[in-house]
Amino acid sequence: MKVLNLRCANGHGFEGWFGSDDEYMDQNGRGLVECPLCADIVISRMPSAPRLNLSGARDAAPATAPAQGQAADLQAGWLKAVRHLMANTEDVGPRFADEARRIHYGETPQRGIRGQASSQERESLRDEGIETMAIAVPKALKGPVQ
Repeated sequence: MKVLNLRCANGHGFEGWFGSDDEYMDQNGRGLVECPLCADIVISRMPSAPRLNLSGARDAAPATAPAQGQAADLQAGWLKAVRHLMANTEDVGPRFADEARRIHYGETPQRGIRGQASSQERESLRDEGIETMAIAVPKALKGPVQ
């Protein structure tokens, strides 16, 4: 099993586990490897030191560099926030713009919703005084989470 350090075009770092280098290259070439934070599929492999299992070695593992630790904390916090959003909002799918208007104009009870809207629909909502926020949700969080 190969553990690779990967990075998306947006600079998010993450690990990927593959059976071999060829398996990584194949999956990445077919667009199957995506960033767990922003769902970007433009992924590059980062340099990494080989992992050696030296029996009897008693040296402590080197501490994570502060910048890497901070980035990991930010990523974990972002994923936690997205999971909270997914658990506490209703998915209205492509009806998002219509449902947001119904809530805004008091035609239906206030509640948290999420769904899909085009940039034109979001602009139209903004013109009506309805604030929205576009958030990229990784595919892994859209279905059942293991």
